[in-house]
Amino acid sequence: MKARLLALLVCASPVTAQELVFSTSGLRACLAGGGAETCIGMAAEACMENTPGGYSTVAMGGCLSYEHRFWDDRLNAVYQRALPRARAADADNGGFGASQAETLRDMQRAWIPFRDATCDFEYSQWGGGTGGGPAMSECLMRETAKQTLYLESYAGRL
Repeated sequence: MKARLLALLVCASPVTAQELVFSTSGLRACLAGGGAETCIGMAAEACMENTPGGYSTVAMGGCLSYEHRFWDDRLNAVYQRALPRARAADADNGGFGASQAETLRDMQRAWIPFRDATCDFEYSQWGGGTGGGPAMSECLMRETAKQTLYLESYAGRL
């Protein structure tokens, strides 16, 4: 009985970050093929499928967090490209209308608390259960990806 219990505990042990099988190659190919929003979550899902124990709470959270990092890096890069484009548009419009650079900055600053509140709400639906962590990670990934794609439509693809 002890040996069976020990084997069960070893098999159920959480996956560490080093054990996750994460790659963005399929996600990048999907984006290059014009998949846009259909690509969101592809890398995380492949990570869960390819990692032994990948559908454990720990592994799901890790895979989702890795893809969130991918989108967050991409968002920061596209925002840095969008600002000069917005400033150039401001210079071209000769002071007529709202400043694109200022409204871009304001939009991004407003988006961050919106994203956080959206994901806090999703987390709250788990009532403190273990699924809350992966739900939060999935939400952060999804909302960051959507904002990235929105800014890429303005600034052009990376």
